[in-house]
Amino acid sequence: MQARVKWVENVCFVGESSSGHALVLDGAPESGGRNLGMRPMELLLIGMGGCTSFDVVTILKKARQPITDCVAEITAERAETVPKVFTKIHVHFIVTGQGLAPAQVERAIKLSAEKYCSASLMLGKAAEITHDFEIREFEIGAAPEAA
Repeated sequence: MQARVKWVENVCFVGESSSGHALVLDGAPESGGRNLGMRPMELLLIGMGGCTSFDVVTILKKARQPITDCVAEITAERAETVPKVFTKIHVHFIVTGQGLAPAQVERAIKLSAEKYCSASLMLGKAAEITHDFEIREFEIGAAPEAA
């Protein structure tokens, strides 16, 4: 895996992945940025959220659970002093489907956290990571919640 980060101006950068995708990283105005993109630490949280969500959805589908939506809401606390690493991360999953088994959702989250999610396992070496979830029943004719 490779990546490239190119400086644009001030504290604005463009990150490019080896899979051909790009995104803008920038700082807040008080840091010399123009608020044109995500902060690098936000991107770490989003990467972890995407990784664990990928696992949870895949595991639930393989278990033939009737999942129609999955949202991971992530909150984090950082150290007060430099380096301002994450010290606590909490992932709240909102899983939607018709007749989802709570035990299966709990199992999928646990497997992701303890075995499959590389990002969670890596960040977990520096931060305490906790999880919880809620299940929402999918109503026929209702559109999944917008991200």
